[in-house]
Amino acid sequence: MNFPISLVRAIVLLGFIASSLYAQTGTKQSPPLLAAAAPETVGFYPERLNRIDGVIQSYIDKKAFPGVAAIVVRNGKIVYYKAFGSADLETNKPLAKDAIFRIASMTKAITSLAVMMLHEEGKIMLDDPISKYIPEFTKPVVLDKFNSKDSTYTTIPAKREITIRHLLSHMSGLNYNVIASDAQMRAIYTKAGIIDAFTTQNIKIGDVVKKLAKLPLNHQPGEKWTYGLSIDVLGYLVEVVSGTPLDQFFQKHIFEPLGMKDTYFYLPDAKKDRLVALYSEDKNKNLVKTATLGSLPTDPDFPIVGAKAYFSGGGGLSSTAYDYAVFLQMLLNDGVYNGKRFLSRKSVDLFTNANQTGTLFPDPNGYFSLGFSVVNEKGHAQDLSSIGTFSWGGAFSTDYFADPKEKICAVIMKQMWGTTYGSELDKKFNLMIYQALDN
Repeated sequence: MNFPISLVRAIVLLGFIASSLYAQTGTKQSPPLLAAAAPETVGFYPERLNRIDGVIQSYIDKKAFPGVAAIVVRNGKIVYYKAFGSADLETNKPLAKDAIFRIASMTKAITSLAVMMLHEEGKIMLDDPISKYIPEFTKPVVLDKFNSKDSTYTTIPAKREITIRHLLSHMSGLNYNVIASDAQMRAIYTKAGIIDAFTTQNIKIGDVVKKLAKLPLNHQPGEKWTYGLSIDVLGYLVEVVSGTPLDQFFQKHIFEPLGMKDTYFYLPDAKKDRLVALYSEDKNKNLVKTATLGSLPTDPDFPIVGAKAYFSGGGGLSSTAYDYAVFLQMLLNDGVYNGKRFLSRKSVDLFTNANQTGTLFPDPNGYFSLGFSVVNEKGHAQDLSSIGTFSWGGAFSTDYFADPKEKICAVIMKQMWGTTYGSELDKKFNLMIYQALDN
């Protein structure tokens, strides 16, 4: 039977679409799922590893944090997984180790993974201009002069288009609004109604990204590192290219196949009681719920109230220490977990390790890859982290690192908006892990 050529083409196209619905694929590699093990079986000295307890408890005792949860994994084995303090000081609810935290910018790496998965499918190329997929970014302009009296400004044409690579590496020239250090860009974004990451209003990420595309860039694309809304743009890119809302893409292609059962943009009702209360410091450094403060860029009950419609690829997820450790372990496994391959070994290396910023990254102890801050030789000389260790954190005092050389990943979760002691504890937590290595 002869079929019309148009029908044959349609069948082939449908077959391609069906085959590409699953961004992860099968694999012959089969690293084990995360499982608890005695520290000494994977090269840790138990007594030394337990020093983490005392360090974390000391911060709880001096009321630096209401509670802290932490997990340490080596060679796919969980050697430390504990929680300290309270999930809510008003109710004295003990913090459970599987408590759910707002992870803010720890969302970025997951969105960037989605972009890399689409890249491996050939649906996007890293040096494609973003305007190829989001036309509003055509012919970008750069801020020239700014009038602080009325927030008016002049612009000059950008020398080049913003690429997907620029966005992944924060070299696009896009800034943040509320949390931006640049007062001029903050004024411009505020006037235009640009949202950083969180809202309880019925707003779609695409609407904000399209408005953002018409605003001036902070600098020429590719010429400076600026932390901002680049990954939110990429979250919308995932929606455009996949034809799927970002929350559904994450759930189907990342969370479900990885077994990340407690990671969401908006928590289901059955899990909202596990969300940790959000605190900050008053002027006397006392812990107070952020509902009493005016500086918080979100509703303190986010992500369990509101329209639940805004999927911020740069900062909207909530998760557990365990779930995020699963994500990191997949990367340490060269892209494989739970019997599935999410990225090739070569893509993982590019994603987590390749220097995309040269000497432009503001921390001389590292550089930025396509998703992470990465320790360089100078950084290795400053502390115990191996060269190539990749890491990042979130604005609500959550933090993680993964060390490919030592096969270690670790996550530490607090829930604070503004804290005197956040990075101090993170650094001590990392130290306590490395000093406990026995071989």
